[in-house]
Amino acid sequence: ITAVVMAQAAQMNVLELNAPLRVEHDKKRRQFSIRLNGSHDRAVLLYEYVGKKTVDLQHTEVPEAYRGREIAKHLAKAAMDFVVEEDLKAHLTCWYIQKYVKENPHPHYLEHVLH
Repeated sequence: ITAVVMAQAAQMNVLELNAPLRVEHDKKRRQFSIRLNGSHDRAVLLYEYVGKKTVDLQHTEVPEAYRGREIAKHLAKAAMDFVVEEDLKAHLTCWYIQKYVKENPHPHYLEHVLH
């Protein structure tokens, strides 16, 4: 019985690998998030407006148990797509977003990045 309970507990902490990740954008709180494990855990990307049409993509955080599964990549893509769609300029304070843009140097991203 103990092994079964432990296996269930371990399973609860594992993200369904084939479950699609849905990025939610809360414009009031200025964050993108992905609910993990139902809604118990969440990965977030925080940003601030630093001008009328300028955002600072500040911080990306994925709970430790979920790292290394490219979850942050979904947040970074959603944030950069938002910047492009809203025709904003972006400061990339977050090291992960800097890395994401470097690895995905799409012209439509690059023209919105402030250096």
